[in-house]
Amino acid sequence: MAYRRKLRATTVVCAAVIAGTAPAGAWAVADSHAPDVRAAAAAPSPSPDPFEKLSADQIADRAVTATQSATSLRMTGRVMSDDQPLDIDLTLNDKSECTGRMKIKGGTAELRQSDKATYMKGDERFWRVSMTSQGVPEPQIDATIELLKGRWLKITPGQAGSSDLSGVCDLKALLDDLGDDEDERRGLTRGPDAKVDGTPVATLVKKKSADETATVSVSQKGKPYILKTVKKGGDEPGTVVLSDYDKPVKVVVPPADETVDLSKLDRGRTT
Repeated sequence: MAYRRKLRATTVVCAAVIAGTAPAGAWAVADSHAPDVRAAAAAPSPSPDPFEKLSADQIADRAVTATQSATSLRMTGRVMSDDQPLDIDLTLNDKSECTGRMKIKGGTAELRQSDKATYMKGDERFWRVSMTSQGVPEPQIDATIELLKGRWLKITPGQAGSSDLSGVCDLKALLDDLGDDEDERRGLTRGPDAKVDGTPVATLVKKKSADETATVSVSQKGKPYILKTVKKGGDEPGTVVLSDYDKPVKVVVPPADETVDLSKLDRGRTT
């Protein structure tokens, strides 16, 4: 899915906006290295099976339609970024509001978006890894980390990287991307039924090549939401679990005295 690429791009954007420059599929088996993701346990189908008379491709179509109707959801799991695992836990809604965190190479950052402003608060490890990967000079990295220590970086519309970061919290755009994978939803087979976090699911499997397999778990209870996607092999392996569909999302905006506006970084001051 395209949202995997957007999530991986987030760390690139983080470094690029600080440097003052703009930076230039999901059908998968469970990844045993994914954090905080419960493996799907083998389970019998509900009685009656809501998908009994549908092909795997038809189930996939229903799952995409249902998931695209969601007003909010939580996305957790692990995807790959430049051959490094990127752990994500984001809750977002259809009002472009989101809250959550991400972790890469031992560094952690919190992300919040509300009223078109994006706020990021990373620990030293996160900022250093992100900026180093973009070739930011060491003195600039040290100065930036000092300025941001204990503070949130505030990025507003029109500033470098703002559109890319806001895209990570754009639920509608993320879900619209599901519709772009129509070819990926053809030629599927239905695997053994299972459970994801206690909910019975139908598993849809596609073997893309000898070493690349994609699987999607679709809820058999209530709306046929996609509850889990896993991709094994290929260029973008990873596991993502989707939950908390249509639940309210509360975003706490950081106080003004705890933020640093992006425009002030290059002037070396925080107020």
